Amino acid sequence: MIDEYDYYLPPELIAQTPLKNRSDSKLLVMDKKTGKLKEDVFKNIIDYLNPEDILVLNDTKVIPARLIGEKTDTHAIIELLLLKNIEGDIWECLSKPQKRLHIGTIVFFGDGILKAEVLEKKEDGIVIVKILYDGILMEILDKLGTMPLPPYIHEKLEDQSRYQTVYAKHIGSAAAPTAGLHFTNELLDKIKEKGVTLVYVTLHVGLGTFRPVEVTDITKHHMHSEYYVLSKEAAETLNSAKGKIYAVGTTSTRVLETVRKNNKKFVPCSGNTDIFIYPGFEFKAIDGLITNFHLPKSTLLMLVSALSNKENILNAYNYAIKHNFRFFSFGDAMFIK
Repeated sequence: MIDEYDYYLPPELIAQTPLKNRSDSKLLVMDKKTGKLKEDVFKNIIDYLNPEDILVLNDTKVIPARLIGEKTDTHAIIELLLLKNIEGDIWECLSKPQKRLHIGTIVFFGDGILKAEVLEKKEDGIVIVKILYDGILMEILDKLGTMPLPPYIHEKLEDQSRYQTVYAKHIGSAAAPTAGLHFTNELLDKIKEKGVTLVYVTLHVGLGTFRPVEVTDITKHHMHSEYYVLSKEAAETLNSAKGKIYAVGTTSTRVLETVRKNNKKFVPCSGNTDIFIYPGFEFKAIDGLITNFHLPKSTLLMLVSALSNKENILNAYNYAIKHNFRFFSFGDAMFIK
């Protein structure tokens, strides 16, 4: 039941800004079987990795997808968050306020450099729009858009690159895979020097990140699908693993477990996944997980509970609260191993 995944978090522990140095975050290391905890600093993650282990990272790149514009007829202020490119210049968006939008409505941004025509209205603020522009869309978004920070972050992000991993490559995400925000290029180089192999997968984070679980019985919750890619090179490396496979983030986990759910080994593939991982799930792909601290009653809290158990995870969260860990996107990290 959903209430089993609730906990009280003092608001002051919600990290509003990133630390000056990415890898200076705290790290809470937890044995997934015993629940035993050890407090450390993230830059020491290397001490918990062994030669021949594999670290799997999500190399999606966040689009500056939040746009503030005006309706051409009434000049009402409209906010659009680009969630998913359906095809060509057709996008699925989260709109606010949706009630002011109708099929055929045109919203303009940046004095008309970019326009959006509403093609379809769906539930929960979702609209399908056609984007109208001259030039290269991503260059225009770099000028007009801002990073789609979660609603619990109220501070302005001075450096937009801090809501991007240092290895972000493939454009398409509506939110950052935040477990990866702790890594610096220097730390990744040291990890490779130790003999750990880095493998990159792609999952473009979409609407599921912004949607709370609204059913009492969690088994009735339906996840929004997100596009993923596992390359031939990544699959071959994972299949030849001699050490443990550790996922960086719940997004990497969902890619790997999606692929292994229906296959006896990793196979190169791409598509949409709506996999929902909660206690009782049988993990076939990963041995452990580097992750941030997640919102109460969230699907991500259920995922980490499935890897260990609910009691161990909530005990770890209580420890983190008592010891002033920073929570959520810009917060500290856990290593469940």
